[in-house]
Amino acid sequence: MKNDEQIKPEDLSCAEKLQAMGDSLYVIGGKWKLRVIIALSQGHSRFNDLQRTITGISGKVLSGELKELELNGLVKRKVQAGTIPVIVEYELTPYSQTLKDVVYGLIKWGVLHREKIKSEGKLSNV
Repeated sequence: MKNDEQIKPEDLSCAEKLQAMGDSLYVIGGKWKLRVIIALSQGHSRFNDLQRTITGISGKVLSGELKELELNGLVKRKVQAGTIPVIVEYELTPYSQTLKDVVYGLIKWGVLHREKIKSEGKLSNV
């Protein structure tokens, strides 16, 4: 497996870039996955805490997103046996740190975009 310093997008063909983007969006795409990752990175680790923090996500959807993130090696599920009720916590894996620049870049762009739209008067309810 190549490390990120060996991968140069400019060296990839259009088809390879499209495939790589598709692979990325398969893992982190959708409305909720990056929100779950951000909430976990901010210290929210229990299911109910995550659900309260991520406004609008249902329990069923959150459960599915956590399972998919775990399947892709970004989240680890920890069960504390011997407690009643059983305590389940989620944490980001070291591999999830490979998304750090992507997440920060998207947050930065989101703030910039919201300010642009707001300054143009296209966003009145913010």
